[in-house]
Amino acid sequence: MRDFVVCGHDAPTTPDFSLDDLAGGAGRLDLLCRCVNAGLFLSHGIREDSRVHLVLGDAVTVRFSGATARGLHPDERTTAARVRDALDAKPDAIGHMPAEVSPGVDLYRMGLETTLDTLDGTFVQLHEDGDPVAEVEPPSDPVFVLSDHSDFADAETALLAERADRRVRLGPEAIHADHAISVANNYLDTDGYTRY
Repeated sequence: MRDFVVCGHDAPTTPDFSLDDLAGGAGRLDLLCRCVNAGLFLSHGIREDSRVHLVLGDAVTVRFSGATARGLHPDERTTAARVRDALDAKPDAIGHMPAEVSPGVDLYRMGLETTLDTLDGTFVQLHEDGDPVAEVEPPSDPVFVLSDHSDFADAETALLAERADRRVRLGPEAIHADHAISVANNYLDTDGYTRY
């Protein structure tokens, strides 16, 4: 399994946002939707071994699972509509007990720390100051943790200093979060491809 945990610092935690202004009025939800698309979609299919967890405002987590997702399309508006539906279902979620929004999309009343507590695998913080990815053996069951367009908050940095097994950078320049997910997926795909 591949997990991508994305910290959305300015993202909405209520469904009161317009699908017509994802980059402004919805706190860069456009970028988070592109992260979901990069994490789950192939050219003509979906990655069934991948999940994307959007941690919104360190208050709720919307999880997209490639194995069970149905009717999800690779465009920002459709993904944002699923996020909005999830936030509308927030009263139904109780901590670790999710509110199922649609097949493959669940909402949890959990912030970053609790979300990480629910995941198993090798925790890899994607950060521009990390070890070069070319020098790192691809982990089994990776949990990549990355930030949106903002730096990690101080509390997130402290938490990841304790929890992350590795801190990795994907290239010589800082790239967008959704591009980082694409590069990380390619890194994992290439490893399996070159070994077999």
